Amino acid sequence: MRYILCLLLTVTTISESFATTRNNHDSVYIFCYFKDNGQDGLHLAYSHDGYKWTALKGDSSFLQPASGNDKLMRDPCIIRGADGWFHMVWTVSWREHGIGYAASKDLIHWTPQQTIPVMAHEPTARNCWAPEITYDRKKKEYMIYWATTIPGRFKEGETSGDDQYNHRLYYVTTRDFKTFSKTGLLYDQGFNVIDATIQPVGKEYIMFLKDETRTPPQKNIRIARSATLTGGYGKPSGPITGNYWAEGPTVLQKGDTSIVYFDKYTQHQYGAVTSTDLKTWTDVSAKLEMPRGLRHGTVFVISKAEFDRLTH
Repeated sequence: MRYILCLLLTVTTISESFATTRNNHDSVYIFCYFKDNGQDGLHLAYSHDGYKWTALKGDSSFLQPASGNDKLMRDPCIIRGADGWFHMVWTVSWREHGIGYAASKDLIHWTPQQTIPVMAHEPTARNCWAPEITYDRKKKEYMIYWATTIPGRFKEGETSGDDQYNHRLYYVTTRDFKTFSKTGLLYDQGFNVIDATIQPVGKEYIMFLKDETRTPPQKNIRIARSATLTGGYGKPSGPITGNYWAEGPTVLQKGDTSIVYFDKYTQHQYGAVTSTDLKTWTDVSAKLEMPRGLRHGTVFVISKAEFDRLTH
């Protein structure tokens, strides 16, 4: 099997990998997202302060979905790869065994879309949702990860999810985006988990995840930590989000402050919490100005020159 990639942002001030995500006079924050059911493809918004976001291109699509049977483009994750290209993965369907992939030099012109069959070896798998990737600078490899339900695989959580979904997180690694490791189990702590994004913080990795438990209801964002990227993540923290249902976390570092954005999907609005120590969190949702209908996506940074080309 051949899988592909997508990279993430940053979360603290310690590692050099955070340098490319810091805004300065020559950079602009970009938020990639979908709307409705993802049927019209990729949307982009920009911000200079991390709080006021303005849709680009009149909030019309930058890329129409063409991969998968259902031709959807949900949960897009875009990163700038080590090769300088922008790489994107996304959810192609509610029910398929693969994820979508395409690459671009300018966020306008994209390579032909592919469906990467990351769970083709699991014929009973119900889904492949919300793929993302984190780069391991020490090993010089990427880890692609997503959520899948395999009926009967895990007893814990079988009766506490929506519509008998009981997700766990899975992953592959790659150095060249041509050859890939076997799919492995990334996270199982005995509960229904989805929508992970992982950030290197000093000598450890921080996983932001959604506790997807429906009964009794959780539906919140939590944190798990590990000394290694591809495993060893422990029990999650308490919720860092409030008394509402939240999903799709993505993280941006602004100075010494980590901003975690998430979709308050039952309220049809976006939220955010901030922290300077990844322990104490403040809700700043009231400060956000987001495009109407924005759904789950990720944040990354481009240069002012790239932004000027994108808007002209």
